Amino acid sequence: MVRAGMKNMFLITGAVMGAGYASGREIWQFFGAGSGLAILLFTGFFILCTITILNISYKLQSTNYVPVLHQLTGKKLAVVYDYLIFIYLFCVTVVMIAGSGATFESFGIPFWWGTIFIFAGLMIIFSKGIGELLNINQLLMPLLIIALFVILLVFIKGEEISFQSNWDSQDNWTAAFPFTALNILPLIAVLGAIGNRIKSKGEIYIASISSGLILGFITFIYNTSLTELAKQVELPAIPLYLIINNYGQVVIVVMMLMLWLAIYTTAAATLLGMITRVNKKYGFSLLKMATIMLVIMLPFSLISFTQLVAFIYPLYGILNLYILVKLLLYPIGKDNR
Repeated sequence: MVRAGMKNMFLITGAVMGAGYASGREIWQFFGAGSGLAILLFTGFFILCTITILNISYKLQSTNYVPVLHQLTGKKLAVVYDYLIFIYLFCVTVVMIAGSGATFESFGIPFWWGTIFIFAGLMIIFSKGIGELLNINQLLMPLLIIALFVILLVFIKGEEISFQSNWDSQDNWTAAFPFTALNILPLIAVLGAIGNRIKSKGEIYIASISSGLILGFITFIYNTSLTELAKQVELPAIPLYLIINNYGQVVIVVMMLMLWLAIYTTAAATLLGMITRVNKKYGFSLLKMATIMLVIMLPFSLISFTQLVAFIYPLYGILNLYILVKLLLYPIGKDNR
């Protein structure tokens, strides 16, 4: 039970901690100064929503996200959100491919090499099946979590940054709602695909609580670092660069590798959500469907990574507030009795 719960925890964190999150761009897009309460609310909302999604998936023994949507919104509205989720997953996977190209470019390697590298990596993992995706997340996500945790705490200690500044004012507390709404959308898609793999309720609570606490804490210390940096300079497209810039070439290389791993795990998770949805109709192999999807996506990845994040994330954060409300109220609703 504990091992299975941890596997799902890494799948959850892998779906959330993509290029936008790990680079700091997504966090800064929503939070900033006066966001301590917002991040605390996000942590609580995220845990409750993840428990609800996993409970529904477990109850329905789902293999894709459509049954979960039906349960949450009813069949008529589920049709609308089905399209919204699919388009979102498509866009996020494109953002990840573009992020891989941008990461390679930062080392002077041509953009297209980054796109080819992630394309090949995704082909390999989808040739192995869903079980291998869970195993890869279990291997890669602890590395990313530890790396981000250590580098952020070292930066905060070195700059003598006080956490008290997060609580001086709380005028941005409403940011918790769109930020949570944005991040639960891929979870519905990804966790809806593994309902038939969950064996007990214990797995659900282990995965939900641990992933929520990890994401909440990293978001808090990341935002603290970015808020301090923003007082000194204008933040670049990838704020993480500023944090690691003074720690030597080895640290920069390691953190950029960690950023790429975040891109890779999120691309794999969002692609899984798309494939399991489409395969309900066509029944192709995971590898064949992944190849078709990625070939279609490659031309779109040429759009600026920063522009994609700045446009797509806030838009879907607002559009999915309804889903957030449904998830928070679901445990006390008649459908769950």
